[in-house]
Amino acid sequence: MPEGSVTTLAPPPSRAELARRILKLAAPTTVSAALQSACMLAETWLAARQGTAALAGWAVVLPFSLLLGMMSAGAMGGGVSSAVARALGARRPEEASQLVRHALVIALVFAVLFIIPLAVFPHAVLGLVGGPDAAAAAAAYSAWAFGAGALPAWISNVLASVLRGGGKHALASRALIIAWLCYPPLAFVLMEPLGMGLAGLGLAFALAMTGGAVAMWVTVMRGGAGFVPVLLGPVSPGLFWKILSVGLVACMMATISNMTTILVTAQIKGQGAAAVAAYGVSARLEFLMIPLAFGVGAALTALVGRAVGAGDWPLARRTAWVGTFMALGVTVPVGLLVAIFPAATASFFSHDPAVQEIATRALRIVGPAMPFFGGGMALYFASIGAARMGHPVMAGFTRIAIAVGAGWWLANEAGLGLEGNLIGVALGITAFGLINVVGVRPGVWRKR
Repeated sequence: MPEGSVTTLAPPPSRAELARRILKLAAPTTVSAALQSACMLAETWLAARQGTAALAGWAVVLPFSLLLGMMSAGAMGGGVSSAVARALGARRPEEASQLVRHALVIALVFAVLFIIPLAVFPHAVLGLVGGPDAAAAAAAYSAWAFGAGALPAWISNVLASVLRGGGKHALASRALIIAWLCYPPLAFVLMEPLGMGLAGLGLAFALAMTGGAVAMWVTVMRGGAGFVPVLLGPVSPGLFWKILSVGLVACMMATISNMTTILVTAQIKGQGAAAVAAYGVSARLEFLMIPLAFGVGAALTALVGRAVGAGDWPLARRTAWVGTFMALGVTVPVGLLVAIFPAATASFFSHDPAVQEIATRALRIVGPAMPFFGGGMALYFASIGAARMGHPVMAGFTRIAIAVGAGWWLANEAGLGLEGNLIGVALGITAFGLINVVGVRPGVWRKR
């Protein structure tokens, strides 16, 4: 540097610039997530066409199918995306290329953890949640969805996370969009004209995910993430830990989230199949927020991870907050519309008057809490990028304690019945969002 020259630092990006960066990465993922949400609604409608028993069976499988998606895409997938982004942010592309090999090993192991209980022993596992009748209705669906679909779903979502870690969100979304577009019509054909019933829904999922996995494999192996993966070679505990240190915590969070739904379902199963089916409709609304928030959240994981890899913690925090307000702009209208028009929403999913009546009550109570869930999920994905998972863990445990514990007390000791369970669910969601808000502050998000 010449004598007398002055080093000038680039000014930090404005909120508008951060929003532009987030939107650029979030747009394709949001389109994919919105399509996935539409497919979730179609899935509920298709299950309802099979009758109340089938809808109850679908509702019993719902927490496990959502757990599969949340773990492979948002949780362990987030750990993969975060590790790749941090490696690239620190200018270590060779590390990023080796992380792919380790991510695929993790995908295989976790897929087996779904296959064994839910494809080999579906009657026993699902019977604990919804009772023998719901388990009987759901067993074949579960066997197809997890036996044939778990591994392709894990491979597809993990490789999509590699692409997002490399900032290639559009490539990551392309194959997934095609897969989700094929899913509902394929499911309809298998379920009704071909007569497979609810089992056809599981087979359609497996076929769609297999197509997505093949397309994602070709894209990543050709260098779509900005580097060519190295699949042959020894495994490194250190590289596993770069993924698992975040991914395992995030998977625990996803498990807690779904255990909340499972335990609440178990609490209300004594009130009959209509109550179980109606709560499944309400739970679907809650988990509808996840793909809507995931569009922004996936961008936050990558951008925050890059900033942290470069050591710029103030930028990481500002990016997280800008993205959270963007996520609220998507999720608040959905939650409010459902809360204002619960009967219309319930009637879309079921023609059974008993299911409609209970679902209307559930949506009226849970709907107003949805903005807290959307904002909390955005901060959760940002925390994955920052590898700061303490407050998200606290938020998850607090949520399940309130939803299950306080909900049980309100339902039984306070005499509120089903409304008590639903109030507990709404309060737990609210606490989840508020605790995640508290966690993103300079005292927590800083270099250690």
